[in-house]
Amino acid sequence: MLETSLRELGCGEVRISHEGKSLYFCGWIHSRRDHGGLLFLDLRDRTGMVQLVVNPPPAGEAESAPSGRSAGGGVNPSQAELFKVADSLRSEFPVRVRGTVRKRPQGTENKNLATGEVEIPLESLEILNTSKTLPFEVTDFVNVSEEVRLKYRYLDLRRSKPLYNLQLRHQVAQTVRETLNSHGFLEVETPLLTKSTPEGARDFLVPSRLSPGCFYALPQSPQMFKQILMVSGLERYYQFARAFRDEDLRSDRQPEHTQIDLEMSYVQEKDVHDLVEGMMVELFKKVMGVDIPRPFPSFTFNEVMRKYGSDKPDLRHEMEITDCSEIFKETGFKVFGEVLKKGGAIQVLKTNGELIQSRQEIDRLTELVVKQGAKGLAWIQWKDQGPESPIVKFLSEKELNFLKQKLSICSGDTLFFGAADSLKAAQHLGVLRRELTQKLKPSRAWQFLWVKHFPLLEWDEELKRWTFTHNPFTAPLDEDWKKLMRGEYREDQVLSHQYDLVLNGVELASGSIRNHQRGVQEKIFLLMGYSKEDAQKKFGLLLDALEYGAPPHGGIALGCDRLVALMAGEESIREVIAFPKTQKGICPLSEAPTTVDPKQLKELKIKLDL
Repeated sequence: MLETSLRELGCGEVRISHEGKSLYFCGWIHSRRDHGGLLFLDLRDRTGMVQLVVNPPPAGEAESAPSGRSAGGGVNPSQAELFKVADSLRSEFPVRVRGTVRKRPQGTENKNLATGEVEIPLESLEILNTSKTLPFEVTDFVNVSEEVRLKYRYLDLRRSKPLYNLQLRHQVAQTVRETLNSHGFLEVETPLLTKSTPEGARDFLVPSRLSPGCFYALPQSPQMFKQILMVSGLERYYQFARAFRDEDLRSDRQPEHTQIDLEMSYVQEKDVHDLVEGMMVELFKKVMGVDIPRPFPSFTFNEVMRKYGSDKPDLRHEMEITDCSEIFKETGFKVFGEVLKKGGAIQVLKTNGELIQSRQEIDRLTELVVKQGAKGLAWIQWKDQGPESPIVKFLSEKELNFLKQKLSICSGDTLFFGAADSLKAAQHLGVLRRELTQKLKPSRAWQFLWVKHFPLLEWDEELKRWTFTHNPFTAPLDEDWKKLMRGEYREDQVLSHQYDLVLNGVELASGSIRNHQRGVQEKIFLLMGYSKEDAQKKFGLLLDALEYGAPPHGGIALGCDRLVALMAGEESIREVIAFPKTQKGICPLSEAPTTVDPKQLKELKIKLDL
C-alpha cells in the first residue's frame, strides 16, 4: 500500500472491489487519448497503471476555467474547468486526481492490465509539476542506446522492466535476510576504507589527507575481516557487502558490485552447502514460485572438466565429452599418436545434426577454439553414406567402428576432437560445448550444481611462481597437504576445500573452508613466494588473529547482481543495478570519474604526471 496524505491507493492497486468509492490517486500521466472530445488518460505509479476518464463539458456550460493548474480540491469544479486542465496535460506530468471507481463498459475491459476492469471518471485534478519533452518514451520498447538510458537513468527507472528488476532485487534481499536471521546469523558491516592486499584484482586506492603518501584501498571483498569476526566469536555473520575491483568490465562485471557474504564457525563443506541450498530453495519458492529440487548435484573440479570442459557447466544440457584415447592407442594417424605418446588424451564431443548443418559452421567453430590456444579442430561428420572428414583417410575401419559403437552415432551427428593434454583438450571442447548449447532449448529452467576441490595453486608464468587459484586463504585437502609436506606431491597436485555454486552455466558463488592455523597459512604464503616478512606486512592483521584460538571456519560469497540478473532474465547485471557504470567504467548520469580541483590534490600532497 502506498497510502499517504495525498493519495489513498496506488494506481495499480485499484480493483473491481473498490467500485463506488471516491479515492485520491497520484502519479505520472503515461498517455493521453482524445476520442472525439472524450479524454482518456493513463495514470502510472510504481504499482501500475489505471485509466482515467474526462467527459467533455455539457453544451452551453461556460468555459471559464481558472488560470492555474488545478481544477477541484475542496470545491467541485465545473466540467469545463476540469476538461480544460486535463486537456493541457502532457506525458510525465505528475498529478493528483480524485474520482469514483466504476466498472468499465462491457467490451472495453483490458485483460492485459491488472486494473483493466475499472476506470476513474475524474472529479478533481491538480497538476503537481510539469515535464520537459522526454529524450525517450517511458515504455519497455524504448529504442535508444544504453548510454542515453543511463544518462537519464531517473527516467529509465520509471519503465516497468527496470522497476520490476529493482523490486525483484528488494525481494531477494529481504528473503535472504529472513532466511539467514532464522539460522542465527548476525548482519555486520565491515570497513570500506581498508588496507591494500593482493586478492586477485587491481585495487581502487583512496589517498589519505591525514597520512600523506599513504592510501586506503576499497575492499575487493571483506575476506580478512569476516575471518576475524569468526576469531571474535560471532560464529555466524553476513552482510550485503560492497566489493570494488579495478578490472576490465563486461556484462557480468562492474567496478563496484554487491555480494551476499557469509561466514560460519565450526563447519565443514557440507554445512555451508546445506545452508546455501536451503536459502536458494526458499528464495526461488518465495520470489519466483519455483520448486528447486535438493540436494544440488555435486562434482569435483576434475570431474566437471573431464565431462564438460568447464568449471561452470550448464547442466540443463546433457552433452558430455568422452575420452576416446583407448580407441586410438595404436592409431596410424600421426597427430593423435604423438599426443598420446606425450601422455595426452583424445577427447570427443558429439553433436547432432540440428547444430552442425554446414562446413561454414565447422570453420567458425574451428576459429573459435584456435583463439583459445588450440592448434586446430579435427572433426568427423556422419552421413547416410558414412563418415566424412579430411582425417577419415588416416583412420582405420576398426577405429571408426569403435567410435560409432562407443558414442552411439547416428546419421547427421558430428564429432569434434580435442587432442592435447587431458585438461587442455577438455577445455577446448568445453568452449565448443558452451557455444553449441546456446542454440539448444534447455531441458529445465533452473539447474544448480556445486563444483568443489579446485587446485589450491596455479603457476603464474609471468611472475614465475605459484599463486592462489581462487584466494590465498583457502584450506588444502588434508591428505594432499600432508603429501606435499612429505615431498610426495607437486604443488599442482594439491586440491583445496574451494567450492563454487553454479546456476545455468554462471558462477553464482564462490567460497571455501579457510586456514584457521597460522602455521598452515604461512606455509601457503611461502609457496606463493612471500617471505615471512612480506606475509606479515600484507596479511598481518589476519595472521596475528589466527594465533588466538581461531576456530575452524568457512563461508561463501554469492554475487547478488548475478543472481538477480538470472532471475530477471537479463543478460547484463547493469540492468539490475540502480545506477550502473558503462563498460568503460563511466557513470553517464553523474559523469564520474571527473577531474578534481587542484586545491584538493594539494591537500592530499598529490601531483599528477599525465
